[in-house]
Amino acid sequence: MSAASARNRKPIVLLLVFGVFLVLIGITAVAQAMMVSTDFAGAVLQSYVGNDAATIRSFAVANLTPGDLQPASADPARLTAIETRLRALTDPGAILRIEIRLTDGTVVLSDEPTVVGQRAGTSEAFLSAVAGTAKVQLAPVATSEALAQLVGTGTVLREYFPLKANGQVEAIVGVWRDADPILARLDSVRQDVIAITLAAGAVAAVVLFFVFRAAQVRISRQTAQLVEATRRDPLTDTPNHGTLVSALAAAVETARLRREGIGIALLDIDNFRLLNDTHGHEAGDQAILTLAELLQAEFPTSATIGRYGPDEFLVIEPSVDVLTLERAVDRLRTTMTGRALQFGTSESLPVTISAGICAYPDHAGSVTDLLSAATITLQEARTSGGDAVRVAGAGFEMPADTRTFDVYQGLILAVDGKDRYTKRHSEDVARYAVFLATRLGLDPELVGVIRVASLLHDVGKIGVPDAILHKPAKLTDDEFTVMKQHVALGDAIVRDLPNVELIRAGIRHHHERWDGTGYPDSLAGEEIPLVARVVAVGDAFSAMTTTRPYRKAFGTAEALRRLEAAAGSQLEARFVAAFIEGIRSDPEAPSPTNETAAGRLWTPYAKVA
Repeated sequence: MSAASARNRKPIVLLLVFGVFLVLIGITAVAQAMMVSTDFAGAVLQSYVGNDAATIRSFAVANLTPGDLQPASADPARLTAIETRLRALTDPGAILRIEIRLTDGTVVLSDEPTVVGQRAGTSEAFLSAVAGTAKVQLAPVATSEALAQLVGTGTVLREYFPLKANGQVEAIVGVWRDADPILARLDSVRQDVIAITLAAGAVAAVVLFFVFRAAQVRISRQTAQLVEATRRDPLTDTPNHGTLVSALAAAVETARLRREGIGIALLDIDNFRLLNDTHGHEAGDQAILTLAELLQAEFPTSATIGRYGPDEFLVIEPSVDVLTLERAVDRLRTTMTGRALQFGTSESLPVTISAGICAYPDHAGSVTDLLSAATITLQEARTSGGDAVRVAGAGFEMPADTRTFDVYQGLILAVDGKDRYTKRHSEDVARYAVFLATRLGLDPELVGVIRVASLLHDVGKIGVPDAILHKPAKLTDDEFTVMKQHVALGDAIVRDLPNVELIRAGIRHHHERWDGTGYPDSLAGEEIPLVARVVAVGDAFSAMTTTRPYRKAFGTAEALRRLEAAAGSQLEARFVAAFIEGIRSDPEAPSPTNETAAGRLWTPYAKVA
């Protein structure tokens, strides 16, 4: 075979490839046009339905009462006014007709008064709305099911929305919209998709011709893979530090040209070094992978997410306000806290994160300053005890709990700054201890002392090393000996304050045991000050129902069972019995959770079929 003949065969192969390619482009164009037009039609219809549902919801909330749906007893003048407002919602070329019908099909209100009192047929679509599901259909005007005549259109978008009150469907709102402009728009989109796809196919064919002739296609592909490998973190397969900085620089430049904003969040796994030191690097990797998974699930594809440091992740979110980003990061923080991880033979451990949030151009005008602001804000979240989200420039508002305690404010805030768990725990202990003291009928002044003692009972933990205070595992004997010193340290911290003897007793002795085996002074029975005995019950219950660095929280039932088992040995039995009875029977009893179900007063529709 000659070299010339070999060269002559190459164009034939290319032509065959291009022929098949163009056929595929044609098939793809038609299929894509169908899929896009279908998706677009669905999106357009959902848009109209959503707008109409919002309009009906607003109208119903603002204008309708249950009495308006009872024609026999309704005020005629009021009904006339409502019908006038209904007519204001109609518009030629858009909404043509609105009818409000009872569930039997009787029209009680309409923008066309002549149909009021008439009864429409109960079609399948209408009955679907009566069952609680909004029904939307494109239909010829002749089968629109509207009682009044519709003119100026050939096709309508018929929408039936159920009006609910107290969970029951009270009436159906029928909306008839002119569908001709919608259909014309869909046809235009379909034609545009075909034209664009074919044009893109032609361009791709030209590009493919040159690609096929390039001798370096395999080398280019391999080179691209190598370059990409240097841009991603091998553990999480997310952009690495250098890639993130480059992406942020590009985003800042784009935002500067478009006069838009950028939100960034720098997230850090709390006590990561301790986690590694205690449970090994595999545990650290598991925590990092869990956070990476939750980040990718929480943030949309518009966000750039990557591993910024050994235990830090950076989120870059263009055109998003700080409040929205803060809410998303806080949801992520809550989800991360709920993920219990187990390492070897350890118990299921909570892993928490801290985050610093800032924005361009609100907090910084350059990439370097923006990252610095995020780092400083993250440090504020860390020093607040972790498991926290902070926004650059956000002011501090004094918690309501501390405003009435002038002399103790600094101490309570110091607890908060040392360890966020300690602060939350102390607030819970105060709630439980006050509840128990009230049930015991103690003097109100003494109840107030118990509340302050509860808030300050762990103030001595300010002096406990972080490595022990935040250790995500059971303490050794030596570490526990250090931890036990927090009661004596707390007593020493508050001893020079005025009128503080009872508060000191609660702080120093809340870890004494009824059987005399507690610390620091091995007091037994009624030798233990009353304030300390009350605080001890609240402390025990809070400790069991709060997630700790080394284990997950117990449920209320299990905590009460364990509390009852401690009666007579660790805790005074009479106090335990009063507390358990109150938690189980008093509707105002404090709870480890404060979740409430918020009901909806008016629901125009449940879903669209």
